Amino acid sequence: MKPMLPILHSEIPEGADWVYETKYDGFRALLYITKQTIELISRNEKSLNDTFPEIIIEVRELQQKLEPFLPLILDGEIVYLTSMHFSHFEQLQIRGRLKNKEKINEASKEFPCKYLAFDLLEINGKPLFNQPLKERKEKLQKLFQATQLPTTVAPELSNLLQYVPYSNHYAKVWVEMKLEDGEGIIAKQLNSKWEVGVRTKQWIKIKNYKYACFFITGYDKKNGYFHVGVFKGEDIIQAGIFSHGISSEEREALIKIIKDNKSSETPSFVEITPSIVVEIQFLSLYKGQLREPSFLSFRFDKGFEECTWDQLLLATAPIHEEVVFTHPDKPLWETMDVTKEQFLSYLYQLSPFMLPFLKNRYLTTIRFPHGMFGEAFYQKNKPDYAPSFIESKKHENIDYIICNDLSTLLWLGNQLAFEFHTPFQTIDSNHPIEIVFDLDPPSKEYFHLAIKAATEMKKIFDHFGLKSYPKLSGNKGLQIHIPISKDSLSYDETRIFTSFIAEFLVTSFPDDFTIERMKKNRGNRLYVDYIQHAEGKTIVAPYSLRGKKEGAYVAAPLLWEEVNAELSVKDFTMDNVISRSKTIGCPFHDYFTSPQDETLRTLIKGLTSK
Repeated sequence: MKPMLPILHSEIPEGADWVYETKYDGFRALLYITKQTIELISRNEKSLNDTFPEIIIEVRELQQKLEPFLPLILDGEIVYLTSMHFSHFEQLQIRGRLKNKEKINEASKEFPCKYLAFDLLEINGKPLFNQPLKERKEKLQKLFQATQLPTTVAPELSNLLQYVPYSNHYAKVWVEMKLEDGEGIIAKQLNSKWEVGVRTKQWIKIKNYKYACFFITGYDKKNGYFHVGVFKGEDIIQAGIFSHGISSEEREALIKIIKDNKSSETPSFVEITPSIVVEIQFLSLYKGQLREPSFLSFRFDKGFEECTWDQLLLATAPIHEEVVFTHPDKPLWETMDVTKEQFLSYLYQLSPFMLPFLKNRYLTTIRFPHGMFGEAFYQKNKPDYAPSFIESKKHENIDYIICNDLSTLLWLGNQLAFEFHTPFQTIDSNHPIEIVFDLDPPSKEYFHLAIKAATEMKKIFDHFGLKSYPKLSGNKGLQIHIPISKDSLSYDETRIFTSFIAEFLVTSFPDDFTIERMKKNRGNRLYVDYIQHAEGKTIVAPYSLRGKKEGAYVAAPLLWEEVNAELSVKDFTMDNVISRSKTIGCPFHDYFTSPQDETLRTLIKGLTSK
């Protein structure tokens, strides 16, 4: 049985008879459940049982609860859910291509997919096709309640069967969906019946399209597609192809211009150097290529050099409309070719790694309104002109910004906040959630002392079975982080541990390390700053840039094996950190799931009992 399908539309229908659901980027499937069988059938009427065994297993485990309602037919979407409104289509595609049973079983455990049910077609063997949507949804919700299954979409729950609710307020659903980069929404008429294989006007899909500018790179004479690209540095990146959306007159004119200004031609392809700029509508980027591209307009007001990879990435950022990027081509460093657009793109690309370290913490930023070409200043208070979505919390008469989302991060980035500094505790606690040692050499020429201090500390930590995480300060030193659970240890307790480590290092290597606060008394020794770990003090956040004239270097998390004589802050520019994040991920990936409370408490108890 082929499913009923929605019609694509550009405008959201309104009225009391319309309701709205999130449209998930997944595989449409009907789920047939009887006392003897379970069948998960694709829209092309093929079995998906072997592809998604985790869903079949879960339904089988639920069969006793479902038995009073069998036979059942559900309509829904198979998704790899990462938020309430977003399904990771690329991961789902990978799952869908697997054929080896062993690999499928492994993937089903590592990347379990969910079945989101949005319609009920049969219950107790009674067809519901001719009943209005409102009644079908009510019966479906009651079914989920009776079987103790989630009646809302909740990615954090382990249940693989979940119910998709609807809303009477499209604006709320639309905004929430956009901020989670969902595929779109579906508007459904409450009185709509379910018609087999019909594409109906009673279901309308409105997709969350993105918009960006590209230059034409050529024309494929065989299939009629135009190729478009963007600049990444000095290289041209082929970003995709389009054919839809352009009128026959515009098509003919564009082909003529390409042929008249071609740089080369073969029997199948005409190539042109960057010159013609077009605006394209697209759903998303998939492996660097445009999904569902469609021509919107020629952009004679844009220069082809403005079509950059960073511009394209930022066009896909799921952020509030109030966040407007200004002066993207503004240079920020004298010593490095870094523009504001590149900085914003860096923040966007690293935001999944960076935001967890800013979450629910009083934020202090250092802003450089003119880049390295002007003065900088600290900003703690939320300014009056901040958009309404910016969260803040008052503490000691300061209205601190709380950076919990991408919109806030990129708004701050557009204000040219280069440095992000956070306290060691969250906004709802007076106790630290991490210990951080700051290893501060007298100058960059003595960076080797930071390597030595970190290496000696690692030996001690390994001896006690204590897990730690090194990072560059982004300037001249290193910082060693140790995660702890919220409210598990006080600053007084952690001070017992940090002072012991600092004093051990200084006693063992008095010519290399010191705990002397006065710079003039340190000589050429590295300062082991354990005093900094205290309430009200801050540390530069992982992945923050540092505002230093000599270069745009990053306070980058490291793997312990990277802490050696070859380590140099100069290797950790924005571009390099982006590249390594795509190959090794985040060295702090398990930071918040690896609290060291138990080990630290044992150590502190031993130190205080002596």
